[in-house]
Amino acid sequence: MTENARADCSPTSLGSRFLDAAIELLREVRDREGAAVAKAATLLADTVTAGGRLFAYGAGHSALPAHDLVYRAGGLALVNLLTVPGTSGVDVSPATLGSALEHVGGLATAALDSVPAEAGDLLIVVSLSGRNTLPVEMASHARDRGLTVIGATSARYAELTSSRHPSGTFLKDHCDVVLDSRVPYGDTTLTSDGIDAPFAPASTVVTCALLQAVVAEAAGLLAARGIQPPLLRSANVDGGPEWNERVFAEHADRILWRR
Repeated sequence: MTENARADCSPTSLGSRFLDAAIELLREVRDREGAAVAKAATLLADTVTAGGRLFAYGAGHSALPAHDLVYRAGGLALVNLLTVPGTSGVDVSPATLGSALEHVGGLATAALDSVPAEAGDLLIVVSLSGRNTLPVEMASHARDRGLTVIGATSARYAELTSSRHPSGTFLKDHCDVVLDSRVPYGDTTLTSDGIDAPFAPASTVVTCALLQAVVAEAAGLLAARGIQPPLLRSANVDGGPEWNERVFAEHADRILWRR
């Protein structure tokens, strides 16, 4: 092994420090968010049991954990991505347009009203800061329409910032259950001499893991009720496509992303 390779593998390298920071956040979530995970999983399982639809939404990089729930091997087939054009990622030009649209009122209401979401359905809203107009409006309007809302956010932002929604509220104020990712203010985990800005964001890995923990718990609850969880298999394993076709056929009215 070369000296450079040994340096790269050093436990004091920046890469290792980031992995340690992410692991520590995951441990914190595991140890302190267990009750919230259990409540969210129960709401998910209750919605599936009652025949309701599942939706997920996130803006900007908070869209990544929402995307991770949809059409995912090992995930619930019933989760549908709710989108607001121009905000669900960084695929607009300029990319900063997406951030600007998060401050515009009325977009979330229009988007939610355009999909067949009904009372009894469930919406997961992901927003790290939880302060922008779009996620607050999305959660608030969903509850007004009778949907159950699970919010994935960082409570630390609400402690250190002000809301950008006219009501002065945050995403956490409009949820039936709040999943606190405990990600630091600013979404960075490292600082280092010679680097002027903090860096190494951990929100994606932590929030994805947190939501997948909820799905795993929900699958167990459904099985305990005698209900086979509508899970997808990888299309790249033998028998996977055939398995998925059966799931599609059994739940066609709730799998909107295949239409």
